[in-house]
Amino acid sequence: MVSGGIPSSSLTQKADLMTAKPRIVLSSDHADIELRKTIASHVADLGWDVVDIGPMTSESTHYPIHGQAAAARVASGDCQLGILLCGTGQGIMMAANKVKGIRCGVCSDTFSARMIREHNNANMLSMGARVVGEGLALDIVDAFLNAQFEGGRHATRVDMIEAD
Repeated sequence: MVSGGIPSSSLTQKADLMTAKPRIVLSSDHADIELRKTIASHVADLGWDVVDIGPMTSESTHYPIHGQAAAARVASGDCQLGILLCGTGQGIMMAANKVKGIRCGVCSDTFSARMIREHNNANMLSMGARVVGEGLALDIVDAFLNAQFEGGRHATRVDMIEAD
């Protein structure tokens, strides 16, 4: 059936996009699975569609693989944001930032988490599971998710970061 010259299937797809939950990807290395699962549950409770790409077992793994895989989900548009964990948050962040279009910052406090979104338009957050405990990690996640990019002079700077 057609409404106003638009096929009904197109109207359904547009309505699905407008009502779809925002998507966020989570990943970590093998040492941070429990904290990642706690964060995934918390973020889902906030209304996000969580894409947890693992790992799912504590078998030793390489954080660059997981950081880049999560970053690819964000860069492709499949997920709007991403959260990464490794021991310090540094290594997995470095791996994620190798993916074009990713702006990932390591945070161990709520102020930095808010600022990487407001001033740097970060689309991924990285944390060190050996640095922050569960309560602080959830507070950092909330600060990151609740912040919005301010644009203006910051947009010029983000454009400079993104330039080839």
